[in-house]
Amino acid sequence: QVQLVESGGGLVQPGGSLRLSCAASGTILSINTMGWYRQAPGKQRELVATITSGGRTKYADSVKGRFTISRDNAKNTVYLQMSSPKPEDTAVYYCVLGFGDYDLTAAEYNYWGQGTQVTVSS
Repeated sequence: QVQLVESGGGLVQPGGSLRLSCAASGTILSINTMGWYRQAPGKQRELVATITSGGRTKYADSVKGRFTISRDNAKNTVYLQMSSPKPEDTAVYYCVLGFGDYDLTAAEYNYWGQGTQVTVSS
């Protein structure tokens, strides 16, 4: 079994910065993809960013150039650096992990974190 523990959420001002972290523990295959989804009230869940164990990244168009995803394979940890966040980035952010290094769909992510709230407001 795998557990994902997220941290770093909270309140941030527009134009500020915030870093989310997600540590995975348990039996984790070496070839995997980790990342972040988010869901705002009344909206569908959407992909934010993902990164494979080989370092290939994918971003939603809405966050390109503002958010950066990275990972530490030795620690099985993924990070999301949020720069210049906007009020529309307000959502619950979920860490995900899936086995495989191709373009996984949401349904193919085997494990999801409990979610961390990010609120962007002045």
